Amino acid sequence: MVVFSVKPLFIIIVVSLTLLVVFTLLSPHYPFSQNPISRQSSLGEGDIWSVRRLMEWRPCNWWLQGHQTALPLETNGYIRVDCYGGLNQMRRDFCDGVGIARLLNATLVLPKFEVASYWNETSGFADVYDVDYFIQHMNGFVKVVKTLPPEIVTKEPVQVDCSKRKGQFDYVESVLPSLVKHKYISITPAMSQRRDRYPLYAKAALCQACYKALRLAKPLETKASKLLDAIPKPFLSLHLRFEPDMVAYSQCQYPDLSPSSIKAVEAAIALVERKPWTGELARVWRQRGKCPLTPNETALILQSLSIPPTTNIYLAAGDGLMEIEGLSNIYTNIFTKSSLLNEEDFTSMHGNTKAALDYYISINSDSYIATYFGNMDKMVAAMRAFQGLYKTLFLSRRGFAELTSQGLRGKKLMQALWNVHRDEFVMGRGSALPECFCEFKL
Repeated sequence: MVVFSVKPLFIIIVVSLTLLVVFTLLSPHYPFSQNPISRQSSLGEGDIWSVRRLMEWRPCNWWLQGHQTALPLETNGYIRVDCYGGLNQMRRDFCDGVGIARLLNATLVLPKFEVASYWNETSGFADVYDVDYFIQHMNGFVKVVKTLPPEIVTKEPVQVDCSKRKGQFDYVESVLPSLVKHKYISITPAMSQRRDRYPLYAKAALCQACYKALRLAKPLETKASKLLDAIPKPFLSLHLRFEPDMVAYSQCQYPDLSPSSIKAVEAAIALVERKPWTGELARVWRQRGKCPLTPNETALILQSLSIPPTTNIYLAAGDGLMEIEGLSNIYTNIFTKSSLLNEEDFTSMHGNTKAALDYYISINSDSYIATYFGNMDKMVAAMRAFQGLYKTLFLSRRGFAELTSQGLRGKKLMQALWNVHRDEFVMGRGSALPECFCEFKL
């Protein structure tokens, strides 16, 4: 006859159950776990920046360790990059052009910046960026010249079309023959071109240009530094996009705007000739995250992220921002270029120089939040990652649209918005450009 000891068996059962309860309570999937990554509430203590991150974007080692291949002794010719649009779009195109010049073994001529009445713009490359600094810091990556040799200095460059064709566009096949033939060409890189097939030395030239070699021209940097000093610290730089042309291009409807805002949007729609979507198409368009956040919606999301209403906010925004009261009624410590610069300084500035100030302030702010994911936001986020500044976040237009369409309001909406943005922040999504930056697990 076999005899079991009840006491030892009882002890084993008790210990097993205790361990099971402990592991369950500590599990990040347990609904009452206090793990800050999974369950921190927007209504509790701590803001979004207190959440522990799992991933970060940092400059890739292959770039920081130096260029991979020495420059050839002979050049295939000269390339000028012609840049159009706003400052950050032109900066992006120019950085692409630097990589292309290195890919084609070309000498880079200083770029041509568009002179556009639409952007109230007359500033050239040298008005915004320090030319000598750029040339010095591109040494060994790509050759750059201020002036052309006598045999071609009087010629206009031959324009080469870089627009996307069927299949994979290849700069070596499509552009190099013209460069070799004419010796002086101009290009505007197509934004849809892929760079992941570039050799590392061409990628390194692009990265070096974008994040190490472009510094503001001394007069502009001095003005930007004074502006930075004038902003109370610490502060959040908020890139808010809700101008009439932005709303017109979005093709979204905003029936609750003030009469003056509606009039401004209607005038912009007449210029861009893009009518708003209606009916089911309008609903689908908004749920896809295509509609800019209003200042009021932005304020609501900031509150859900536990950003205090006393936060000092620098408003990085263009002229003509609408419905700003929706933000300023809640967040009262708002500062702008026009409020901090003297009137003469502000009125003498054009689109590029104003955008350059916003960029400078944003890469040096304690935190940065964008309501859009445009060229400036991508450049700022990447430069902040380069500098090791990770309090950077893009507000989710799609998340906001989906949650409000579900009928969520009040605390339920606030908690859901917290969850959406917490997950984005934890994983570092959208924080840097993948050509120059690599993911690091923390």
